Amino acid sequence: MNIALFAQAVAPRPISEIRAQALELARTLNFSAMDREHWIALGEYYGLRAMFVVVLMILAWTISSWLSSIVQKGLSRIKFDTTLTLFLARLVRWGILFLTALTCLSYFGVETTSFAAIIGAAGLAIGLAFQGTLSNFAAGAMLLIFRPYKVGDTITSGNYQGTVAEIALFTTEIDTSDGRRIIIPNSAINGSVIENVTYHRLRQVAVPVGVAYDADIDITRKALERALTMVPQAVRDPLADVVLLGLGDSAVSWTARVWATQADNSTAKQALIRAVKIELDQAGIGIPFPQMDVHLIQTGNQQAA
Repeated sequence: MNIALFAQAVAPRPISEIRAQALELARTLNFSAMDREHWIALGEYYGLRAMFVVVLMILAWTISSWLSSIVQKGLSRIKFDTTLTLFLARLVRWGILFLTALTCLSYFGVETTSFAAIIGAAGLAIGLAFQGTLSNFAAGAMLLIFRPYKVGDTITSGNYQGTVAEIALFTTEIDTSDGRRIIIPNSAINGSVIENVTYHRLRQVAVPVGVAYDADIDITRKALERALTMVPQAVRDPLADVVLLGLGDSAVSWTARVWATQADNSTAKQALIRAVKIELDQAGIGIPFPQMDVHLIQTGNQQAA
């Protein structure tokens, strides 16, 4: 086949030339003038729309692939769940292609109202099925925005206390002091009281003390104050102090308090308990056990308690 003739055949031609050739073909096939004009008008109408649809589908395919890649990279950057990352990336791509296909059908005059109703029903069913998941997602977004705690903080939420290992969009993972990994839904944390134990640099260490009623108040205070000076982890500001709390059922209640850094908190508490016990023993002050006095009253042959 002659290459020049082939190139001339496939080369783009103006609409007027194509129209003239179509009219000539219609005359050859013995169509009437009205039929010829009708078929030419249909060809022009649907031909241009078909070209527009092809271009639109190519753009939709390119844009959907680009957005899917952005979603996948963005979720991978925040260490989102791998399975859900791939699912959401594909959902974005096929969602764009599906909406584009509906647009093309409506461009050709196809009624898409039924498709919209099906999509609405499917969206409602999916929303109800993922109600809890979406609640955790919203709570995770709030926690990441307002940041009441961060990775490495020790928190208490509900009945759990531990160090935050990871904050995801759906769950928060904490490690307890005895080596357990606790995974808590974000909605449970966001809807409850959060205690951030390590938020401040310093933390107070308080040791409650109960002494016998026959112990002298001033001697007890001096013994407890000496115990405060025996804690090497205690900081000077704020100052350590001794507080007389009240008169209990079987003992006089005191508390000895020092301040220490978060890293020395546990060590300072053990040192303070040891110092209090040593100083009270040296001062001869007893720590009584809980006790109850029972008085017996005898009347005739009956005995009542």
